Amino acid sequence: MAYYFIFPEKDTTLYSHPDRSTMNTGNDEVLELIKEKGSNNTLHYPSRILIQFSNDDIQKVINKIGSNNFTASLQLFSTEHKNLAAEQLIEVFPISQSWNEGTGRYSNLPLSSNGSSWLYRDNSINKIEWSTSSFSPGTTGSIFSPNITKGGGVWYTGSGFEGSQSFANADSLDLNIDVTSIVQKFSSSLYASQTYPTGIPNYGFIIKNPEITENAVSGSNGELQYFSVDTHTIYPPRLAFKWDDSTATSGPYSTDGNNEIIHPTADSSSQYINVSLTNTKNEYNKNEEATFRLHVRKKYPTRTFVSGSNFLKTGFLKKTSYYSIRDAHTEEVIIPFDNNCTKLSVDNNGMYFKLHMNGFQPERYYRILIKHINDYGTTIFDDNYYFKVIR
Repeated sequence: MAYYFIFPEKDTTLYSHPDRSTMNTGNDEVLELIKEKGSNNTLHYPSRILIQFSNDDIQKVINKIGSNNFTASLQLFSTEHKNLAAEQLIEVFPISQSWNEGTGRYSNLPLSSNGSSWLYRDNSINKIEWSTSSFSPGTTGSIFSPNITKGGGVWYTGSGFEGSQSFANADSLDLNIDVTSIVQKFSSSLYASQTYPTGIPNYGFIIKNPEITENAVSGSNGELQYFSVDTHTIYPPRLAFKWDDSTATSGPYSTDGNNEIIHPTADSSSQYINVSLTNTKNEYNKNEEATFRLHVRKKYPTRTFVSGSNFLKTGFLKKTSYYSIRDAHTEEVIIPFDNNCTKLSVDNNGMYFKLHMNGFQPERYYRILIKHINDYGTTIFDDNYYFKVIR
C-alpha cells in the first residue's frame, strides 16, 4: 500500500495554568491547544500537546518500505473549537526527553498527577522536572515569559527538526503536518544507532503555538481541540506514511515506465469502459495485506470470431489511473487520489493495488473509488466497491 497509518501509543496535554501545572490528562479523549485565563488575574496560560508512536510500529512500516524513500505526516482530527483568531500557526518538534502518559483526566476531582504535566515529565511523586535550563546540544524548551512557570517539555530545534502548519479559522482545522525529516532521524537512530544531529531517539512529538503567541499572555488565540488516542470515535491521531509502490513490470507498459503502448481499452471514452473488481472478499482481517485486482473491458467489444468470450479479456487503463479509499458511512477520505502514491500497478494479469488493513479502523466498511484520466477527460468509477475490516 502506498499509504500506511500507525496510531499513537500515548498522548496527553500539558497545561501551564497555575491551577493545573501538575495535572495529568493522559486518559482524556481530547487534546487541546488553549490559553486559559487565570483564576485570580487576567493572564492567559498556554497548553501544549505531547504524542508518541511506538518504535515497533515505525520499524514495521520502514521494513515494508525498505528505505527512507517515503514521506510522513502527523495527522490530528479536529473536534470542537472556540473563539479562534483569524490566523493560526501550529509548530511540531521532536521531544528530547522521555515522558509518562499517565491516566489522568481534566475533569478529575481531585486532579490526577500520576503522569507527565507542565512541571514534571513523570509524575508529582517522583517529581522529575523537564530540563529547562541545562539543554542537550540542539535542544530547547520551557517558555520565556516572566508570568509563566518554566516547564512544558524539551525538544530539538533547527533545520530538519521542525514542522508547521498555518491556516485561517475558516479552513479545515485538521492538522496534517509534514514530519518526514524528523521520522527519518528516528529511523537513523533505530537502524544505524546514529546520534544527534543525524539520528535522535524517538520520544515523540510536541505540538505547540509559536513562542511569540505563547508569550503574549494578555490575550487568547482561542481553543483548538483534537481527538486523542483515547477517543471513542474513528478519528484518533495517526502518523501517515506515503510512498510509491506502483509497478509496471509487464502488460501494455514498458518496463522503464516511460514509453506507453497505446491500448484500445485505455483509449476508449469512459462511457464505453466497464471497470470491476475481481477475487475480492467482503471482509478482511486487520492484519491482512490484500491485493485488489481490476477487470477492465470495453462495454461493447468489437465482434470477432474467437473461441472465448470477449468479455473475459482483461484490459488496461492508462498509467494516469489511481485509487482512493473512503469510509463508507462518514464519507471521510481515508486515502485520497494521489498522483505520486496511489497509482495503479500493472502486470500481465491486469491492473491492481495493495492495501495493508492494519492501517484502517476495524469494524468499519470502506469504499473503493478508481480515477481514470485519458484524452477523453477524467472519470471516477464508483460502483459500490465495498469491503469491511474486522478484528
